[in-house]
Amino acid sequence: MEQIKPNDPNGANFTARKVKDIVQPAKSISNKVSVKVALDEMQARAIDSSPVIDERGELLGTLSKNKMNRTVGGLGHDPKTEPVEAHIEKNSAYCFEDQTIAEAEQIMLKAKVGEVSVVTGEKLLVGAINMEAIAQKKTHGTFLASAIGRS
Repeated sequence: MEQIKPNDPNGANFTARKVKDIVQPAKSISNKVSVKVALDEMQARAIDSSPVIDERGELLGTLSKNKMNRTVGGLGHDPKTEPVEAHIEKNSAYCFEDQTIAEAEQIMLKAKVGEVSVVTGEKLLVGAINMEAIAQKKTHGTFLASAIGRS
């Protein structure tokens, strides 16, 4: 059995495809809300982390539900008044929408995360990309051709 890559209508294979081709919408949290509001929002969405943006939509970093619970609760801060901005992980991994999918995959592998935010050149949040979407793109990008050439 031979693996054959189908012709891409755009003339590009997996390694040349751009992140913007498979980016998914991402809900974010404003940097101006309290820890309680952020935790409630994350609980309602059943997520453990979320991108944080400013009023322009610029990505500031990521919030972790577990980290906020530990630091706010552990230090005796009031989650209703504690600003979420103090708990943003500013060095979180992200990629640009015009990077290749292969580059985004490498960013995630290096950061040891399954999902990263996707931003424009001005760092405005566009969405997110995850390993599952990349794996699906790889799987659907090739097919097995066992019967080709047989009559």
